[in-house]
Amino acid sequence: MRINKFKKGDKTKLKNKKRNMFMPARRKVCRFCSDKIKTIDYKDLKVLESFIKERGRLLSARSSGNCAKHQRQLTRAIKQGRFLALVPYVRI
Repeated sequence: MRINKFKKGDKTKLKNKKRNMFMPARRKVCRFCSDKIKTIDYKDLKVLESFIKERGRLLSARSSGNCAKHQRQLTRAIKQGRFLALVPYVRI
């Protein structure tokens, strides 16, 4: 005969504990909001290249931690830089 060791709410706590064990919950903060940058310039190559993967794809807002406003500005700036040949489309 099996005896249930857990109460009703304990199972969900255990599942959450296992989930947090591998991936600690940490709030990502928008880098541009914390530095109080209002606009993102397409000529600032160091900033733009830090948000581009090796294959040339853009980092998502979820992985980079940008807010929606700055993610849109960043995307627009990267596309402008690519068009003017300041930022490569694909890194070789």
